[in-house]
Amino acid sequence: MNLDNIDLEQEKKEILSSYRGLLRVAKHVKTPEDKKIVRKAFDVALEAHKDMRRKSGEPYIYHPIAVARIVAEEIGLGTTAIVSALLHDTVEDTELTLDDVEHLFGDKVRSIIDGLTKIADVFDTTVSIQAENFKKMLLTLSDDVRVILIKLADRLHNMRTLESMRRDKQLKIASETSFMYAPLAHRLGLYSIKTELEDLALKYTEPEEYNEITTKLKKGQAVRTRFINRFTLPIRRELDKEGFNYVVKSRPKSIHSIWNKIHTKNIPFEEIYDLFAVRIIIDTPPEREKADCWKIYSIVTDFYQPNPDRLRDWISTPKSNGYESLHTTVMSPTGKWVEVQIRTERMDEVAEMGYAAHWKYKSQTDEEGSLDIWLSRIREMLDSNSEEAIDFIDDFKLNLFSDEIFVFTPQGELKTLPSRATALDFAFDIHSQVGESCIGAKVNQKLVPLSHPLKSGDQIEILTSKKQKAKEDWLNFVVTAKAKSKIKTALKEEQKQIASLGKEQVQRKFKSLGVTFNSRNVSELEKFYGYKAALDLYHDIAKDKISLKKMKGFTIEKNNIHFEKEDTPVNQPGKGPKTKTPGHKDTLFVGDDEKDVPYKLAPCCNPIPGDDVFGFVTINDGIKIHRVNCPNAVQLRSNYAYRVIKAKWQSQKEKEFIAYVYFKGIDDIGLVSNITQLISNDLNVNMKSIGFESNDGVFDGHVSVYVYDTDHLNDLIDQLKQVEGVLTVTRGEQPDE
Repeated sequence: MNLDNIDLEQEKKEILSSYRGLLRVAKHVKTPEDKKIVRKAFDVALEAHKDMRRKSGEPYIYHPIAVARIVAEEIGLGTTAIVSALLHDTVEDTELTLDDVEHLFGDKVRSIIDGLTKIADVFDTTVSIQAENFKKMLLTLSDDVRVILIKLADRLHNMRTLESMRRDKQLKIASETSFMYAPLAHRLGLYSIKTELEDLALKYTEPEEYNEITTKLKKGQAVRTRFINRFTLPIRRELDKEGFNYVVKSRPKSIHSIWNKIHTKNIPFEEIYDLFAVRIIIDTPPEREKADCWKIYSIVTDFYQPNPDRLRDWISTPKSNGYESLHTTVMSPTGKWVEVQIRTERMDEVAEMGYAAHWKYKSQTDEEGSLDIWLSRIREMLDSNSEEAIDFIDDFKLNLFSDEIFVFTPQGELKTLPSRATALDFAFDIHSQVGESCIGAKVNQKLVPLSHPLKSGDQIEILTSKKQKAKEDWLNFVVTAKAKSKIKTALKEEQKQIASLGKEQVQRKFKSLGVTFNSRNVSELEKFYGYKAALDLYHDIAKDKISLKKMKGFTIEKNNIHFEKEDTPVNQPGKGPKTKTPGHKDTLFVGDDEKDVPYKLAPCCNPIPGDDVFGFVTINDGIKIHRVNCPNAVQLRSNYAYRVIKAKWQSQKEKEFIAYVYFKGIDDIGLVSNITQLISNDLNVNMKSIGFESNDGVFDGHVSVYVYDTDHLNDLIDQLKQVEGVLTVTRGEQPDE
C-alpha cells in the first residue's frame, strides 16, 4: 500500500480523537486508576498494531477502539472488558504474548484475551476452523462471560465494515453471523445487537430483497409517524392524568424479521400489519413494577380492543434470556392491529443490553436468574463433551432461538424448556441419570411415551428403571442440547466398551502374525480398512461388520506390518479414486458441457442460470452447485467454509433447467385453464408438472417449469401475476411428494 499520499500526522490526531470518543461513552470508567489502565491498554494496542492496516486502508487500531466502544456504549461493560477489547487481537496478530498481557494487565485480562484468541489456523479438511473457534470461546464461559460479549462486539464491527471484503468472504462471514452469532446475542438478551447482526447478514446474503424492504420502510416512515402520534395521544393524556413518569417509543420491525415473515408466511410486504410496535416505558420502584405495568395495560385496553390470543405476560414468567415485558395487540380506529409493549426502565435496559444489565441488577435482587441457570447448563454440557466441534455447535444452536414453554414437576416447580421439547428432554433437564434411565412419563396423570411433545402448563412425572440404557433412536426426537449431548456421551461410553473387545481381537491377530501392537501398525490397519479413528475400527470388528480374515496384500518386516496401497479401501467399495476439484482460488464455471470437473445441481434449491451460486465439495457425491440463498447455504458456508468453492454460470441459452413456482389466489371458473394457457402457449414454457388445490374459494397451486435462466423465470412470474384472480406468485423449492 502506498503511504506517500497519507497524512500520518492527521491520522494520529484522528486516532486520538477516536480514543477520546471511547472515554466519553465509557460510563463505568470513572476513577483515575481506571482511566490510567485504559490509556495503557490503548498505548500498547497502538504500538502493537502500528504497521497494520485493514482491507479498507485505514489504520488497524480503529477496529479495537470501535470494538471497545461497542462494549462500553452498547453493552454497558466496565474497565476490564474495555481493556480486553482494546487488546483482543494483539496476541493473535502481533508480537505480544499472553505472558506479556498478564505482566502488564493481570491474570483476569489474560484469561479473557486467551478466550478471544483463535485456535491455530492449520488447514485440515476434517474440521471447521470456525466451529473449533466457537467451541473454544464457549469453554471460557466457565471463567468469564465477557469473552463472548467482546466477541459479539468484534463480530458486530466486522459486519459494519464488511463492504471492503471480497464477495465470497462476505458470504462466509455473513453466514456464520446469522447461523451462530445472532442467535447467541438473542440468547444473551442483546436485542439491539442481535437485530443489527441479522439485518447486516441479510444485506450481504440477500442484497436485492434487503434494499427493496429498506426502500419501502423509508417511503412509509412519515405516514407511520403520524399514525403513531394519533394512536398514542389518548393513552399519553391518561398516563399524564394518573401521574406516571413515562416515555413512549415506537420500534420498527427489523428488516430481517420482515424478510422472514414474507418468506415463512408467503405474504407480500404490503400485507404485514405489525411493521412497528409501540413501547411504553415507565419509571417506577421495583416493588410496584408488576402492578403498574398491569395498570397501564388496563389504560391501553380502555381505549382499544385487545386481541385475546396475542397477550404475552413475560413479567410473571420472564424469558430464559432475562427478557421481561407485557405485550398486547390492540385494534386501532383505522382497523390496523398494533402491538403495545409495556415495561419499566429496568426491564428495558435488560431487554436492550441483555446479560450486562441482567448482571448489574442481579446484585440488587441477589437471586440466581434464568441466564445464570442457562450458563451453568452450558458449562455442564462442555464438561462432559467430547464430540466433534461441528456436532457440538449444531446441538448447542438448537436452543438459542427456539420459543419457550413452561412446565411443572410433580412438586409444582416451574421449568422452562424450548417448544417441541419431549418428556425425555424434561427427564434430562431434571438430571442426566434420570434421563438415561427414563422408560416413560406421566403427563397430567396420563401415561405417555418418551417422545411425547410437551405443552405449556403440563405437569410431568418421570418413570425410571435401573435396567434402561440410552438408545440411539432417542436422538431422533429430543430437542434440547443437554439431552442430545448426554445421549451421545452415553452412547460413546457404550461404544468404548464394545471397542475394547475389538481391540483384543486385533491384539490377538497381531500376536499370531508376529506384529508388534503399536500406534504405527494400528494406523496401517485403519488405512487398509478405510477408517479415520481406531475406536470406530475396533467397534466394527467387535460387531462383526468387518473381518480381520479379509486382511490381504501385506508384508511383515521387523515386526511391522505394511499394506500395499489400494485406491479403494476394503470397507468402502464405492469410493474409487478422487475426482479433481478446483483449487481454493479457482472458479468453477457451471453450464459448460465440456467440463473438466464433474458437478451436480443441488436438488434442495434447483439453481438456474442467473442465480448467484457456489460449489460445495461433498464427501460422497462430488461437487454440488447451490444457490447463495439456498435453505442449507448458511449452515454449509458457516460450518464447512473450507469445502466451499466459487462458481459462476457460463452464458448459454440452449439448455433448460427446472424451477418451481407457487401461486395463491381467488378460485374462479377457467382460472386453471388461463394459467396453463399462459405458460404453454403464450410464453412457450414447457411444464413438467402442475398441481392445484382449492378450498372454500381460495386456491394454492404449484408448477414445475423448464426455463433457460432467471430472466426467463422472472418474466414468467411477472406474467402470472397479471392473471385475474392470482394474488401472489413466488419461486420456491421442490414440493414434498
